[in-house]
Amino acid sequence: MLMELFDRLFPINRSITGEGVRQSLSILNEVVPISQREYPSGTECFDWTVPKEWNVKAAYVKDGQGRTLIDFADNNLHLMGYSIPFRGYVTRTELMEHLHTKPELPNAIPYMMSYYKENWGFCVEHNRLHEFTDDRYEVMIDSELKEGHMTFGEGYIKGSSDKEILLSTYVCHPSMAINELSGPLVQTMIYRYLLQKENPKYSYRFLYLPETIGSLLYLSLHGEELKQNVVAGYVVTCVGHGESFTYKKSKRADTLADKAAIHVLKQSGKPYTIVDWNPFGSDERQYCSQGFKLPVGSLMRTMYGEYPEYHTSLDNRELISDEAMQETVQMYIDLIETLEANETYECTHIHGEPKLDKRGLYPYMGGTRTKAEKHRILAITNLIAFSDGSHDLIDIAEKLNVSGKDLREAANLLEQSGLLRNIKEIRYDLATLMG
Repeated sequence: MLMELFDRLFPINRSITGEGVRQSLSILNEVVPISQREYPSGTECFDWTVPKEWNVKAAYVKDGQGRTLIDFADNNLHLMGYSIPFRGYVTRTELMEHLHTKPELPNAIPYMMSYYKENWGFCVEHNRLHEFTDDRYEVMIDSELKEGHMTFGEGYIKGSSDKEILLSTYVCHPSMAINELSGPLVQTMIYRYLLQKENPKYSYRFLYLPETIGSLLYLSLHGEELKQNVVAGYVVTCVGHGESFTYKKSKRADTLADKAAIHVLKQSGKPYTIVDWNPFGSDERQYCSQGFKLPVGSLMRTMYGEYPEYHTSLDNRELISDEAMQETVQMYIDLIETLEANETYECTHIHGEPKLDKRGLYPYMGGTRTKAEKHRILAITNLIAFSDGSHDLIDIAEKLNVSGKDLREAANLLEQSGLLRNIKEIRYDLATLMG
């Protein structure tokens, strides 16, 4: 399914506005329910303004003999994003002022855009510059820049709590694989998994946004709600290739989102890298800004900008695989299930160790024990020792070098026996008593 969706989405010309975003969201909506929200050009979002809507029908450059040298129809990266309409003849010198290449990657078409300053341009492989020898060229850009709308997609799954996990990806890049389509595709598969999950503890919000301006707009509309409800969030990007995992921490660095992600990576047995938050990257820049400080990190494979094909036509189908995306989906599922299982407990028996055998929690007879029995006893005794209201299951699992979700069964047994009580439930009771 993933690669079939990829093949349908890859040719679409996406930008921060326009029909490409709507078409892409409509295709993903065939798999999971995604509501499309539209906001008009000129809408203010903090220091930014939603720009005019941009759409393209065709664009080309022809030489003096009428031969087409550059054609938007061949690859949508050939046209600089947000190029204004243009039709006319230019000299070679004039054309070169509007022609972009990437000399260090001569076989690649670079990805360029000019969202907030009206301009036009074309992008071409650097090793093709020798083809541009004529003195005069025909340039045609059949684009439209008008007062329209910016579109984003949103999905929501209601859990037993209003507290929520936020997953955010972007849908504003044209035909590139790692740094565009891998994010929406992987997020959609995570969303699909959670739709089938019975009685999730947390609610889940899925955002499909134009990068930067989309998250700014969403925060301007719903930022205060997110501050109240988001307990962990992740920007899903650069997740389609089979490289090691990378986790970029939230700005706060010590949130539940960070703790859970790093714990799951440790337990996975797969190679990974942890990087600190910085103001370069994707929409975690906005979610972690000083006015919101949301607990949002980003679980990726190789980061944007860290692979040579980044922002070029060489970021294509050959770089990604169904296997790598499925592996990333599973890593996110493990992360989500760890968050779902995580609780904070207090031990009710604090004067010495409780007698476990009379509660059926410890064997009456000593001697050789199976590996499973040893693990169960280890989990039970450590849960009793460390459940002091300040350590959650992930904290205790870290001490034991086991998976946090694997402690849940032992915690349930202790809770049923009356030896542990859930701190969350106590807090809810206090809140009810206090009105």
